[in-house]
Amino acid sequence: MNTIQKLEAEQIAKMTEGKVIPEFGAGDNLRVSVKIREGDRERTQAFEGVCIARANKGISSNFTVRKLSYGEGVERVFPLYGPAVESIEVIRRGKVRRAKLYYLRGRTGKSARIAEKKDFNRK
Repeated sequence: MNTIQKLEAEQIAKMTEGKVIPEFGAGDNLRVSVKIREGDRERTQAFEGVCIARANKGISSNFTVRKLSYGEGVERVFPLYGPAVESIEVIRRGKVRRAKLYYLRGRTGKSARIAEKKDFNRK
């Protein structure tokens, strides 16, 4: 481990203090709670959708969540260790064979659905 990797590991440990980041990947349905500042007030807003991409780049790791809002596709890229992300909750796991699901951008309705992963080991 070189010096840069050690510094990144320290920063990640500091940023994830008190936060639980679950294991998730592309195809999973996520609920991301985001802190939003409006003037001098701060509130939490949930963004719920399908994770279509994840980039693991150390401290600058991020993931993209896509949802349909009033018939229009909306995507947001969230930093994994950012201070604006309050919590990440996995709603259901998706069974996919790719790391990036950009093909969902051109699909709507039944063709945009992702099958749920059956987990027989969980009780």
